[in-house]
Amino acid sequence: MMQVWPLRFRELTDHRMIIADDSGNYFLADGNFVDRYARDELNQSDVDFLSARGHTFQEASELAHTAFLTRWAKRQYISDGSAYVILIPTLRCDLKCSYCQVSRAPVAAKGFDWDEQILDRVLAFFDNLPVNEIQIEFQGGEPFLRLDHLKAIADFARRRFQQARFVVCTNLQTLNADILEFLASEDVLISTSLDGPHQIHTQNRTRSAYLTQEFHQNLVRVLDLIGPERVSALPTIDMKHPPQPEELISAYEQFGFTSLYLRPVNYQGFARKSHPSARTSETWTSYYQEFIYSLIARNSRTGRVMEEFYLAHCLRRILAPGADSHTDLRNPNIPTGANAVIDFDGQIYSSDEARMLARIRQINLSIGSVIDGLDREKLALLAPSHINNFDPDCIHCPYQPFCGTDPIDDMSRNGRIDVPRQESWFCQRHLAVFDLAIELLYSRDPAVEFTLCSWLGLEKLPDALRPIAP
Repeated sequence: MMQVWPLRFRELTDHRMIIADDSGNYFLADGNFVDRYARDELNQSDVDFLSARGHTFQEASELAHTAFLTRWAKRQYISDGSAYVILIPTLRCDLKCSYCQVSRAPVAAKGFDWDEQILDRVLAFFDNLPVNEIQIEFQGGEPFLRLDHLKAIADFARRRFQQARFVVCTNLQTLNADILEFLASEDVLISTSLDGPHQIHTQNRTRSAYLTQEFHQNLVRVLDLIGPERVSALPTIDMKHPPQPEELISAYEQFGFTSLYLRPVNYQGFARKSHPSARTSETWTSYYQEFIYSLIARNSRTGRVMEEFYLAHCLRRILAPGADSHTDLRNPNIPTGANAVIDFDGQIYSSDEARMLARIRQINLSIGSVIDGLDREKLALLAPSHINNFDPDCIHCPYQPFCGTDPIDDMSRNGRIDVPRQESWFCQRHLAVFDLAIELLYSRDPAVEFTLCSWLGLEKLPDALRPIAP
């Protein structure tokens, strides 16, 4: 007897339905198809389509059944023996960004850096990780204020791991010979903030036209030294004063960037005081969609392709299992020591957002410390909320196989993690992003196809990637 794998569906703005099964196998259909499916009245044309797409099987021993289970299993993120650890060797910083989450400390402040004991324990923590590969991200504060700690960590990691890569999240306000020497190593990458045109960057970050000019000069210097492939820049958008899409794209093209990652002010930590409007998503969704269509039109008009990283990543998540490189969108994303944040005081958190909740004393979600080790009881307590497979709302959503969950953000915005999923900012944001991704994927507009083919590395979009039920 033929059986159809359970299907989830969602209505799009053009009244068509996006439909997917547990493995992420998707297609478009009209409402009549959904009515027939819900009433168990599928016609022969429906059955033929579903069978050809791998949505049906006869018995558990046949190939179609095994193929579905294989696709489903590949959608479940499983660590490949690598670690991703964020380190905060200091909270001190030489800027006062309006949206800073961590309540940075002045450059001359005392007591906001690792001491030698914490540094030694961080090295011991790394030595005990059961992995052969690692990416270490240095955050702050301004990490280059403790270049000595960065060097000590890098030297140790290069000896300890078969493969190590380092990302320094820096404001690039200060460069000297020692910093440039550290950056010269091919395993070191830079992540910095470029909020758009000169006046927007000045308003959000430096508060000084001179300091913004200094940042621009240092950015050019770093790009010349290590090349754009090892430098990423990210704009943080204040929705009270958002840059015009064309101006923001031009600001990135000016420095030779071909990718940006559009982000709103994060409603975390101390940024909540100066940016209370960041709590909701309505204005952000409108701006994001306007930006994407402006970007697509510009790409088509100029022939130069700028990527918006997050939408491109979500498209890859839809099209194929294994696009798990971005830690904010994995499922499951169970907290472990191999995916952790180590703060300036040696406390360990499952994410940077969890660290923010502790900084503002809302709730302490520390999972241990480098002195006392990991708290296995706390890890077990947090684990169930970091998987969406059994969430009572997510199980009905066609985007569940591509999506994730963010209980820490729910806690920050709502004070609890059990709000109905579609009331959460994380869900509202990703419904909008995945809706947009599907809309673009099925578009026949040549400008849209030009951008998507460039992002996905395809000569043309094959019809197999945009199936439609008869």
